[in-house]
Amino acid sequence: MKFEVYCDESNPDVLASGKPRVQHLMIGSLWLPAELREEIKSRVGVLRQMHQAWGEIKWGRVSPNRQDFYVELIDLFVSYGDNLRFRCIAVDRSQLNLALHDNDGELGFYKFYYQLLHHWILDFNDYRIFCDVKSNRDPKRLPVLARCLSRTNLSSSIDSIQSLPSHEVVLIQLCDLLLGAARSRINVTLRDGTAKAVVVQRLERALGRVLAPTDKTEEKFNIFKIRLQGGW
Repeated sequence: MKFEVYCDESNPDVLASGKPRVQHLMIGSLWLPAELREEIKSRVGVLRQMHQAWGEIKWGRVSPNRQDFYVELIDLFVSYGDNLRFRCIAVDRSQLNLALHDNDGELGFYKFYYQLLHHWILDFNDYRIFCDVKSNRDPKRLPVLARCLSRTNLSSSIDSIQSLPSHEVVLIQLCDLLLGAARSRINVTLRDGTAKAVVVQRLERALGRVLAPTDKTEEKFNIFKIRLQGGW
């Protein structure tokens, strides 16, 4: 079966700054059967028309006057069940040892990208992976990531990994929204009574739980808080 994966990241400065703004770097991914891509895009387009919401879909743009639009995007995500799935990885800066990544934050970032993707790639499927455009010091980061994923998933096919500008790709934008909801809980930045709180609470009611690190078997909305210091 052919799948597509749309990815976005949040707070990459955690790997580079001595004073990052938040505790966790987070990378998110939205997974769907390739055959559903156009249908989902069309349904998002219908919601845009209904709410006259033509700008880029972003967590940072959730506001009172766009609250209903973003709530309906959450409902759309939920409505597809396991045919539209989300997974993110959270990296705690207090556990981070860049010496293990040759003191190279960019290298560390793509190692975490690998951990995000690898565990959801299943045998006998084909995958195309799309990442938001990111300026890399080393232009080979994505080809190396593709090669590493291919070598550790021999019974599946990684057809491509490519970067695309998020403002042109609505499914990367939807990933940004879901990642924003997750990071607002993981980084403890969500404020009660805001439009963002309403959006998060809608998602949490649908999932039947508060957004928090999940068991690895969670398939709809998986939050992987990686343990960088080992242990159980």
